[in-house]
Amino acid sequence: MAVELNDAVKKDNLELVRKLLEDGADINAKVEHGWTPLHSAVQRNSEEIVNFLLENRADPFAKKDNGATPFILAGVTGNVKLLKLFLDKGSDINECDINGFTAFMEAAWYGKEEALKFLYKNMADVNQRREVDETKKAVKRGGATALMDAASHGHFDLVKILVEEMGADVNICDNRDGNALIHALSEDKGRSKVREDSALYLLKNKIDASKRDIDGKTVLILAVERESLDIVKAILELDEVDVNDADENNETALHVAVKKKNKSIVKLLCEKGARVDDDVLDIARINYQTDLIELLQKYKSPDSPSQPKICVELSSNRWRSKLQKLDRMHRPMIGKLKIFEYPDLWIQKTTQGGVYLGFYAGEEVAVKVFRKDAENAKREKECLEKCRTSKYLVKFRGCEVRKACLYLCLSLCEKNLQEYFKEENNTTMESQKILKIIFQAVNELHALGFGHQELHPSNILIDFTGKIFLADFDKSRKITDDTKCSVISEDLQGLQKLVLYVVMRGQLDFEDVSWTKCPETVKEHKEVEDLQKSLELSDPSTSVDNILKMLIYHPYFWPKEKKYTVLRNIGNEIRAGCSTDDALNPLKNTNDPFTNWKTKIDDEVLESMYYPGKEKGNKKHKKMGKKEYGSGVTELLRFIRNMGEHYLDKDKKIQEIMGNDPAGYFLNLFPDLPIYIYQHLRNSDYYSSHFPNAKNSS
Repeated sequence: MAVELNDAVKKDNLELVRKLLEDGADINAKVEHGWTPLHSAVQRNSEEIVNFLLENRADPFAKKDNGATPFILAGVTGNVKLLKLFLDKGSDINECDINGFTAFMEAAWYGKEEALKFLYKNMADVNQRREVDETKKAVKRGGATALMDAASHGHFDLVKILVEEMGADVNICDNRDGNALIHALSEDKGRSKVREDSALYLLKNKIDASKRDIDGKTVLILAVERESLDIVKAILELDEVDVNDADENNETALHVAVKKKNKSIVKLLCEKGARVDDDVLDIARINYQTDLIELLQKYKSPDSPSQPKICVELSSNRWRSKLQKLDRMHRPMIGKLKIFEYPDLWIQKTTQGGVYLGFYAGEEVAVKVFRKDAENAKREKECLEKCRTSKYLVKFRGCEVRKACLYLCLSLCEKNLQEYFKEENNTTMESQKILKIIFQAVNELHALGFGHQELHPSNILIDFTGKIFLADFDKSRKITDDTKCSVISEDLQGLQKLVLYVVMRGQLDFEDVSWTKCPETVKEHKEVEDLQKSLELSDPSTSVDNILKMLIYHPYFWPKEKKYTVLRNIGNEIRAGCSTDDALNPLKNTNDPFTNWKTKIDDEVLESMYYPGKEKGNKKHKKMGKKEYGSGVTELLRFIRNMGEHYLDKDKKIQEIMGNDPAGYFLNLFPDLPIYIYQHLRNSDYYSSHFPNAKNSS
């Protein structure tokens, strides 16, 4: 009966709809592709049936298989009354289907001006990008905005309204790094004139003309393909596009113009410095274009310069095939830099555009592209230049400027920390090692006079040798006397989140980490908690710029043998009576968690220490008498010290019980002992004499 009900709705037959419902039809039953009667009524633009269905408890939030709700479909039809009706029922103004489409985007796509204005007045997000799942993102789908939709479908009036009245950002890019200009110039030639009007309008409104489409075509090449002399002129006047830049097939705008036999555009390109080589002339000769041959001969360029030699041995495994592809391309050089800015050679997308593979002075590099006048470009460049001598920060190889773009060339890495944790075999590096290097990197950055301000797993890079580096300094801030506390505090908060993210091996989204406590199942979770708490700036006696210097020597970063040595050394002082009662007072409290420590020790191991030396036939052991051990942490430390001194004298059975590893044995039984000792003695003389620190780092 579901099909009959939907058909009745599509035919706008209210009486039949009423009868079918009276006969027991399910008002929310779905037919093919998840259409409900309410969806069909909205598509039919039948306000009467929509109201009737809602009065009879039709679900206003029902979703089709593609996630579209009746409210989103009302954006397609542009029916303001229905849009208002669904908003009153509780629809979210920015709700979207599985392809990221909102009602606002649908109104822009289909040119529904009245609906667009209504949705804007009701707080629709003008600059919302189409959110898609990771599978779609992997093939660079999604990310488009309503402005791109209006531009690509020839709705020039809506383009102007979106920019002038609604504040649409012209330079937002989709997941293919294309902006609204790319969408206006894309292959579909429908509504050609108004699409070109949109392109000219966007160019006048300072849209970034350096973008490319999915095939690597520049906006200049796309304009030539449309044979729009006006747009070609407008692009060339901006002086942001290299007239000789090519697509992934090594075709330039001039190649395309000659193929199109468009003499006016050919002449203009030649006058603007387009390179006329034998390939271009061959195209004209094959097509017997005598007039173009004569024109091109006047601008014939010298023989093409050879491409610079690229390093033969590529270090990168992940990027090798793409680097080889770039190596084979003939590209116009930007100083020492060879680059091709299109999605197939992306490393990472940024708000500015992206990080691309490239070669700088023949060396494989990652190239971060900015608009040269952008404030964050200046910040990153200054920070990188000041940090050239750093050990833990990504290496700066050089920079180039072309037209409106700044190219920062950095040492090429294989992956970031997020990607590393997503790998099946992500156990190569221990959490302690990763975090210690991150702490050292941030401390080093602070020492060089900068705060990072955006610490995130995507900014922690790993090269092909497994070395870790801190990257992305476009939000960095200088540290001055006035800003020191706020800048360093911001980084310490970022480190708090990174600590938990790393010890949980990326199992949580980084954005959710701040709402989670360290689970007790995490190894050494008490050390992790103490490390996080130590980053809170809660101790006013500690200078803000000394916190990281101290925490680099936190027990969480001590290797097993170092922890064991510290415990033995303190136990040795207790045994020798070197420590005064005052020095040990912090360990003597009523909440001593190690009161019953002897119950955890294997009986044979405990017994073996009552008469040390017995195993080797030491006759003095009886005269020395039986060693007694009391309860509490100081007695446990004395026992650990004594076992360390006599371990090699123990028989094979005792050593086997201890796993032939006394350090591992005690730390497995008492994993919280090192942090307990550290917490209670870090403000005493023991800190400088027994704990690793900047003055005593051995």
